[in-house]
Amino acid sequence: MAEKITRVNPEQLHETPGYHHITVVEAGRTAYLAGQCPLDRNGDLVGSGSLEAQADQVVANALTALAAVRARPQHVVRSVIYVRSDDRDDLAAVWRRLTESALGPAFTTASTLLGVAQLGFSGQLVEVDLTVALPD
Repeated sequence: MAEKITRVNPEQLHETPGYHHITVVEAGRTAYLAGQCPLDRNGDLVGSGSLEAQADQVVANALTALAAVRARPQHVVRSVIYVRSDDRDDLAAVWRRLTESALGPAFTTASTLLGVAQLGFSGQLVEVDLTVALPD
C-alpha cells in the first residue's frame, strides 16, 4: 500500500515542520477514525491538566484503532490535531510529543494543527482525527 500513497511538498510553498502539503492516494479502501481522545478503556480521562499525558493516551488509542483495521501510522493520509489552548507553545509541545511518538509517521502526511476553545469531554486538552488508506 505504501506505493499507493504519495506525499508532495511543492517548491513554491513554504517549508513544513515535518508534514506534507499534499497527500495523494491511489484508489483503495479508506478508514476514517473518530477523533481519538485521552480516555482509557473505561472512558475515564487520562492526564488531567497535562498536555503530554493526554497526547500519550491519544497515541495509545490511535495505535489500537489502527491495529484494529490492520493499518500502521504510515498508512495515515490525513490528520487533524486539536489542542484546547490559544498558546502556540502548547500547540508546538503537542506536535512534538505526537511526532516523536510511535504514531509519529502519521504526521508526515497532510496535517492540520488547531488551537480550540473546547473539546468534547470535561478536562480534555487533546484530540486527533485520522484518515487512513488501508493496506491491501
